[in-house]
Amino acid sequence: MDSILCLFSVLFGLCLGSFANVCIYRIPLNKSIVHPPSACPACDYRVRFYDNIPVISYLFLMGRCRQCKAFISLRYPLVEILMALLSLALFIRFGFQLQYIPWMLFAGTLLILSFIDLDHKILPDVLTLPGILVGWLVSFLPGGLSWADSLIGLIAGGGSLYLVATVYARITGREGLGGGDIKLLAMIGAWMGWQSLPLIVLMSSLSGAVIGSVFILLGGKGARTQIPFGPFLSLGALSYLFFGRQISLWYLGLFVGSS
Repeated sequence: MDSILCLFSVLFGLCLGSFANVCIYRIPLNKSIVHPPSACPACDYRVRFYDNIPVISYLFLMGRCRQCKAFISLRYPLVEILMALLSLALFIRFGFQLQYIPWMLFAGTLLILSFIDLDHKILPDVLTLPGILVGWLVSFLPGGLSWADSLIGLIAGGGSLYLVATVYARITGREGLGGGDIKLLAMIGAWMGWQSLPLIVLMSSLSGAVIGSVFILLGGKGARTQIPFGPFLSLGALSYLFFGRQISLWYLGLFVGSS
């Protein structure tokens, strides 16, 4: 029975991943995410339902449009697979319980925001602002955060990053963090509580510094290269969601072991 439910969670995640691809493409362009149906970006050929089966259709068509044979980005099946893995991981953690649904919404939103930020270097308000509100409302469900921890989390998350961005701009004379990053951390704080924020910010900053440095070196454009921070905040939040306890114990062990 558990194997069947795990398979169902994967299939559900694949379907959500297909919808996530629509959101990633259309939201930055201010297009409707429900109409018109999906079409090839190159020739505008309307994608039939049998060509829109997550991952399978991409493999069957060998990554090309059926009509014009233009290449389709590998990112489409990648997003679907990532969403399926998130769905499976959340099912393993929460099981067939109410908590699975809101946390799937949270994880899916982070994935969508990350790819939009990578493509356009924006984090749309249409996702972050409702995400803040929904995160606070979810805290009223049994078995989760208290509404107070959620409220403090959104204020601390948004407020702390706003302060850092303001100080950085005053010192350097240029913007280091955008308003979207501030709202994203407020959203993360609303969902995960203020207690999670120090570790999430630390993990996001470290991963951003390491990966960003690699891209800067490979790109050869110098330290002024713009690296979107949203994906690293999302990675930090998801890492905390699944491995927060283990990471916290490991981090504390570094100080205990060295004392």
